[in-house]
Amino acid sequence: MSSIPTFLHSAFFYGDAEEFLAGTLPFVQGGVAAGDPVAVAVPPRGLALLRAELGADAARVRMVDMTEEGRNPGRIIPGVLRAFSDGYPGRHVRIVGELRWPSGSSAEYPACVQHEALLNRSFAARRATVLCPYDTESAGEAALADAARTHPWLVDRTGQWQSSAGYAPEEVLRDSNQELTAPPGSATRTIAEGELPLLRHVATEAAVRAGFAADRLADFVLVASELVSNSIEHGSGTAVVRLATEGRQLICQVHDKGRIADPLAGRRPAVPGQVRGRGLLLVNHLADLVRLHTGPAGSTVEARFDLH
Repeated sequence: MSSIPTFLHSAFFYGDAEEFLAGTLPFVQGGVAAGDPVAVAVPPRGLALLRAELGADAARVRMVDMTEEGRNPGRIIPGVLRAFSDGYPGRHVRIVGELRWPSGSSAEYPACVQHEALLNRSFAARRATVLCPYDTESAGEAALADAARTHPWLVDRTGQWQSSAGYAPEEVLRDSNQELTAPPGSATRTIAEGELPLLRHVATEAAVRAGFAADRLADFVLVASELVSNSIEHGSGTAVVRLATEGRQLICQVHDKGRIADPLAGRRPAVPGQVRGRGLLLVNHLADLVRLHTGPAGSTVEARFDLH
């Protein structure tokens, strides 16, 4: 038993509702029967299927709509998965977690792959089994191939587990650390220490001009402020800020000459009483998509908000 790892992270490929239930229902029911805390974080269709089959036992499972709670992949580890598992210290937990996979060419795709790779680091010393379903009809070839690189275990349609020969999470993290270019038509400003009031004014103007929803305007301005504050403190004392509208998204991109050494920056849950070091975590909780690139020339963080 000592050779069995504490954390088990597996990808499960399914083709239809019947196969989804065949792979997930015994996993969930087994956890409930064993008295393990169980969470299911999947899109609404999967939630409905499992609720119907579980019956009264559904009340013993934490159900999460991943299309809402996990719309920003950077939020999933701290805001969904660790938020659940950390509530049961010392106990083994079971989690079913399914992302809504975008196309391989979208801005969101690298963030999704990065999330799956970082999950292995975040849960490395925890007692947990995480099963990640992949819809072979909608996930796309790139996502299915990357699943073998980010999951040490693969589960076939008969429920058999096997080790993934292509498992290479560190390679995935290097690949997903993609340089972020300036959004087309972006307005660029360099903000120095003491100029945060100017930054907030500029960010508010950009949001209003883009027709940003009034109830989230404060969130956008707060995110811009946190990103710039972090850059000024940890970078070179100044931050290059780019604001733009692209399609149906409002973008705030911030660059500095510092380097982010911690791959889990912004994805570590805050501990009680923590005051500092929560800037990127807050950004991940508020934005609809967060991407990060870091290298010898500096770091760039890009936060995107949907224009509903």
